[in-house]
Amino acid sequence: MAAPTLELLEWATARIRTYDDVREAWRSNCPRTAVWDDAVTDGLVRIDRRADAGCAGVVLTARGQAALDASR
Repeated sequence: MAAPTLELLEWATARIRTYDDVREAWRSNCPRTAVWDDAVTDGLVRIDRRADAGCAGVVLTARGQAALDASR
């Protein structure tokens, strides 16, 4: 797995991140560095839209957590 993707996974688990946090920190106009978009497409992260949270949060999927665990 590419280092930027692992960095995103690690960053996302360091504390609760909202969807807006992630989009702001990981946005890109360059298709080669679209780390966030690739992580979503690869099924590594998902947006948790729980009504009781008040905002959309970002969490690792089981696949994302397994990839992060394997890198440690």
